[in-house]
Amino acid sequence: MPLQLVTPPAEEPVSLADAKLHLRVDFTDDDALITSLIAAARQAAETLTGRQIVTARWKLVLDSFPGPSLMGVPAGQAFSLPGHAILLPRSPLQSVVAIQYLDMAGTQQTMPATDYTVDAACEPARITPVFGKIWPISLPQIGAVSVTFDAGFGPASSVPEGIKSWIKLRIGSLYAHREEVALINRGRIEALPFIDGLLDPFKVVTA
Repeated sequence: MPLQLVTPPAEEPVSLADAKLHLRVDFTDDDALITSLIAAARQAAETLTGRQIVTARWKLVLDSFPGPSLMGVPAGQAFSLPGHAILLPRSPLQSVVAIQYLDMAGTQQTMPATDYTVDAACEPARITPVFGKIWPISLPQIGAVSVTFDAGFGPASSVPEGIKSWIKLRIGSLYAHREEVALINRGRIEALPFIDGLLDPFKVVTA
């Protein structure tokens, strides 16, 4: 589904100083390179986990509101993913900024926050109309509906250490092997099996 980055994170989860300490680099010649590797490693962690690590603002663009327009929670089910729920693909959700849509006249409207409810405890977060309400009728046109939201653990200081450790290890690999392939003269190099396991507790399960 189309997802647009509106406001990027204000900082990286691992600082340049922390990355250089991990790499045992005490000169400034490679600062620009290491800074770019930090961003690349963070983006890789976000892709693998389905999370936003440091707070950023996103816009989810849809062609229409989901259906069918059911009301309430199915009886007897302790948890459900109803067909009319909007699922936000970046976790953890901090807040929904606005739900906007084009009405039948092609005018952009903002849905009142009192007309929908947000379950941020669920990952991915769910949004449905409140009981007694339905989604508005939107213009039958691509990109007619958008949800703007903030997601992330917060500032860098709030990012779990397991994610930071994985990012540092990935930076180390990218820094040591700067090309697409590595020429090995002797010995055998194998990936350490526990490395990606650092991210396992943070992966968002969507199926």
